[in-house]
Amino acid sequence: MKEKHEVVITGMGLITPVGNNVPTAWNNVVNGKSGIGLIRDFDVSEFPTKIAAEVKDFNFDLIDKKSARRMDRFVQFALVAAHEAITNSGLKLENEDKEKIGVIIGAGIGGLRVIEQQHSQLLNSGPSRVSPLLIPMLIPDMAAGQVAITFGLKGPNFATVSACASGAHAIAVACELIRTGKMDIVITGGTESCITPLGLAGFCSMKALSERNHEPEKASRPFDAERDGFVMGEGSGIVVMESLEHAKARGSRIYAKMLGYGMSCDAYHITAPDPTGSGPYLCIKYALEDAGITPQQVTYINAHGTSTPLNDKSETLAIKKALGEHAYKVPISSNKSMIGHLLGAAGAVEFIFTILTIYHGIIPPTINYQTPDSECDLDYVPNSARKADVEIALSNSFGFGGHNICLCVQKYKGD
Repeated sequence: MKEKHEVVITGMGLITPVGNNVPTAWNNVVNGKSGIGLIRDFDVSEFPTKIAAEVKDFNFDLIDKKSARRMDRFVQFALVAAHEAITNSGLKLENEDKEKIGVIIGAGIGGLRVIEQQHSQLLNSGPSRVSPLLIPMLIPDMAAGQVAITFGLKGPNFATVSACASGAHAIAVACELIRTGKMDIVITGGTESCITPLGLAGFCSMKALSERNHEPEKASRPFDAERDGFVMGEGSGIVVMESLEHAKARGSRIYAKMLGYGMSCDAYHITAPDPTGSGPYLCIKYALEDAGITPQQVTYINAHGTSTPLNDKSETLAIKKALGEHAYKVPISSNKSMIGHLLGAAGAVEFIFTILTIYHGIIPPTINYQTPDSECDLDYVPNSARKADVEIALSNSFGFGGHNICLCVQKYKGD
């Protein structure tokens, strides 16, 4: 059996509702700033939910205007975040073997915006007026494809599509490609932009969203007894992952080490989590086993923490089952309290915040935690950031269809 390569993270890029680069977004989540507000992009007067966590002042000057017009917003997000991640990593791509660099980027839905626009075109003007770019603009794999084309990267290239676990699944696949030696480097993460009339209407009809329209910044309140649903968000998180030996050979700064991951399925319901928490429990258990650590070694958990009544209760149960009594000693927080739920991008963006938590020794808070829930009785780092020496952290992501994944990362201390 071949020896597994150690995997590290050397670069990060972010487009989020609280900032369109890593330093800005990190500063805002540490300071408990909410990116949620009234939707500005379209008329929401007839919708029961009128709020979302939109990306503000997005600048895609890095993409030429002609190319940008041929990309849905979710692809633009990924490309700009990938630019930041590669620059941040210090990679000199001209010096690398591009056949040994892969691109795996998850998206839960893909180009919903362009589907709506072109469907309207079809109804109003007929089939001949539908854009020939409709299909390549809408398919979820086009974020990965465009990043690879832009940078000339010829390794494995595809999308993971597993609803709100998509971005985290991409990271797990990337990890395995590097572990096995198939790739030296993988550009990986997730992206999503589905705050559109159809997207909002669909989630509203499911009764999944918060209707706290009168105070948007307080609408996402994970683990709080008065939570009433999640808040849609959008954005992208991209990381540069590479083998430890490759990173060391080029003298790279290393943010953290990827220890392992665990994946499971609820096999219960298309949208509702198993109330026993068995699926999330299994993915946490598998992540600990893959990382080769005990529950007592976990020092922080970045929760999926959606702010829905069922999810937060189920995740709390799963953490207790996986960690036992140690669950009560581990700080847990939910970035979604500030950035909303970025759907297919959520796992990747939250993975980056988890790495930054380890790297800077500061745990972002779960804001809007005011009324304790007796069924959610762990330490959710309420309302204010906390300094902490985080050695090993978990990041949870769960998706419609019962998809569960847990990523495990460790502080890098060098040799």
